[in-house]
Amino acid sequence: MPAPLHPALISGRWFDGRSSQARPVMVGLQATPRGPSLVLHPLSQPGAEPVVFAWTEVGWPEAWNRRKPQPLVVVDLRDHGSVEIDAVAAWRAALAAAGERPGIAQRMQTRWPVLLGVTAAAILGITLFYRYGTPWAATQLTRFVPLGWETSVAENVLKQMDDGTLKPSKLPKERQAQLKARFDAIAQQTPATHHRYPGYRPPLTLEFRSGMGANAFALPGGKIVMTDGIVKAAADKGLPDDALVGVLAHEIGHVVQRHTTRMVVQQGVLHMGLGLALGDVSGIVSTGASLLTGLAYSRSHEREADCFAIAAMAQAALPTAPMGQLLLAIARDADEDSNTQKKDPAQGTAAGAPTPQPGASAPDATRQRKTAQEVESHPVWSLLSSHPDTVERATELERGHAPHCTKG
Repeated sequence: MPAPLHPALISGRWFDGRSSQARPVMVGLQATPRGPSLVLHPLSQPGAEPVVFAWTEVGWPEAWNRRKPQPLVVVDLRDHGSVEIDAVAAWRAALAAAGERPGIAQRMQTRWPVLLGVTAAAILGITLFYRYGTPWAATQLTRFVPLGWETSVAENVLKQMDDGTLKPSKLPKERQAQLKARFDAIAQQTPATHHRYPGYRPPLTLEFRSGMGANAFALPGGKIVMTDGIVKAAADKGLPDDALVGVLAHEIGHVVQRHTTRMVVQQGVLHMGLGLALGDVSGIVSTGASLLTGLAYSRSHEREADCFAIAAMAQAALPTAPMGQLLLAIARDADEDSNTQKKDPAQGTAAGAPTPQPGASAPDATRQRKTAQEVESHPVWSLLSSHPDTVERATELERGHAPHCTKG
């Protein structure tokens, strides 16, 4: 048996969509399990049956301010027109008596505590998604990225860099062959306990380039690039080749852990997640968040690569102290160059950046400096740029152990 009609009837005007004239009606609300239904009693047709609209057939108007109610209530009846009600307070009271429960959107509009609570929950959810959700999702999705895609990306990126900042290596062929032999040897010392993707075995290759400062970087798919600058830096500091081998082990760690691919996937997950959460404003927010993600996550990746290098060097019975010393030496040189440029901006270029070619025009020289600075400051290419904890990392490498590294 249906619930009784709420006794409070409110006068209204019904525009049924079939006539330009409003029909006077009395509006009542009837409680149902799914929410109040709307009942119209036409006054122009005495004795006519009331017209009943279920909860889902009505576009219920929302209240935007509890203290300042709107002067007129308009109830949308979809295909059956609309009803206008002047007695707003009576309408709200009748709705409440009939069991109407405002949705979360309406409660946010009328109650500041609810709005603040929902906003705080949304910020917390986005923060947790950014901090924990995207790395986890990217780690899982990277398993399905084919090696062929990584290889293609690496070739295209290296070609672009070769056409820009990078230049052919000036190291003697004998020296290159010597370092490649050391690289091949350490590449065989890949600790199984530090493989995040057990079935992932990309072919590891070493390339030499000049045109950039003391640096080494890994591309997805197994290609690792070492610059003449880092080889010279180790020699100038009187460090053995074990320092360079440690750097190469670190870069192999980036490859094995698929850090570059995970970064690309993370950005995609972040953009998609923020797009779903924030709608039209996600483009602006996700752009800024992507930059923050690149910095924060690259530190985590550096830690993983350090742990891999420590394990690989230990398995090969090689010291990691020279690598730590080289890391500190490069950082000190970069700081000195940076301080020199701050004192006299007209002198020199970015640390490790190539000097503009003789005879280059002013715009060309500026473009060369800008390109070099952009490449060297990018967290994918730079060994140090996004890691202010260089001293701590170098100390851990010198002693061959880091507390955060898993034992294996």
